[in-house]
Amino acid sequence: MKHTQAVGPNHAVKGVKPSNGPLSPDEFVRAVSRVLVPISDPALRPWMQAYMKGQFEFLGIKTPVRRKAVAELARMQRGATAKDLIRAARILWALPEREYQYVAVDLLAKHIEKLSPRELPAVFKLVRLKSWWDTVDALAAGVIGKVVRNARAENPEVQTEMDKALRSSDFWVRRVAILHQLGWRGQTDAGRLFAYALACGHEKEFFIRKAIGWALRDYARHAPAEVRDFVRANGDKLSALTVREAAKHL
Repeated sequence: MKHTQAVGPNHAVKGVKPSNGPLSPDEFVRAVSRVLVPISDPALRPWMQAYMKGQFEFLGIKTPVRRKAVAELARMQRGATAKDLIRAARILWALPEREYQYVAVDLLAKHIEKLSPRELPAVFKLVRLKSWWDTVDALAAGVIGKVVRNARAENPEVQTEMDKALRSSDFWVRRVAILHQLGWRGQTDAGRLFAYALACGHEKEFFIRKAIGWALRDYARHAPAEVRDFVRANGDKLSALTVREAAKHL
């Protein structure tokens, strides 16, 4: 990949010229590349690629280092529109090294208040591209789930979008639907959570079985008796993996 220099609004980032307003999507991506490439470590690439089953290329940058390196650039985008945030994420998604997809997820999560249910189809497109648990789970809990939860007060029907996702032929999209309430605690729609678990409980796909167990275990931190009763009543409809995951802390 050819790495070009970036221009932008903040002199605090080396090589980025000050200007008014946030970086354009293209400028932001170029600035991210300018920051990350010099700190990449070729020695880290083999084990990072192996951890992801050899599916992706890596620059070779650990998560804390990457996040610190791009923190100022991401902060500078606070004035960006939802359209520009999504476009920046799409450009980052097209780059071969996996760290760029992580930057895209972090960017959307940092500026989650800019995103509305109108952006959900665009985020689901990212879910379907270069799909693996790392980006899918981050988008599920850190982006899609937060958009839905933030919108529920004014639009209670927004969660039906997750009902549609559960019917997708793409199991990664179904995994998002199952996981989107992670961390909601008392705001969790328990009926929906349990209905999703039963709707997908018969599936053989490992990532679906694991997701159901994870979602139930997460809610059990808030309502252990409710989850315990559900698992006891429906254990025969769930995989052993799901039950094991759900009951870890019960």
